[in-house]
Amino acid sequence: MADTPGDLIEIEVVYALPHSQTVVTLRVPAGTSIQEAIARSGIAAQHPEIDRASMLTGICGRRAPPSTVLSEHDRVEIYRPLIADPKLARGQRARRPAKARR
Repeated sequence: MADTPGDLIEIEVVYALPHSQTVVTLRVPAGTSIQEAIARSGIAAQHPEIDRASMLTGICGRRAPPSTVLSEHDRVEIYRPLIADPKLARGQRARRPAKARR
């Protein structure tokens, strides 16, 4: 377990696109934040479309701010912006005739 600042922890940083994903496994010092892990991963350089100022991040499927300190085996996720409001899209699908939905 990482108890002292010199200890290293293993984490993953993930960025997913519709047809591919980038996964980087890192060993970082205990006390590393999400923001620092993303910088160390190099994913932002591989994907210039990531807006680091407004990106949404999470750990294992739960939103977390970039300042969150990581723990052993955390999976840091960089979320893409939604292109449609899910509630609005569902409402539009529901209004289409049943025959057209199939």
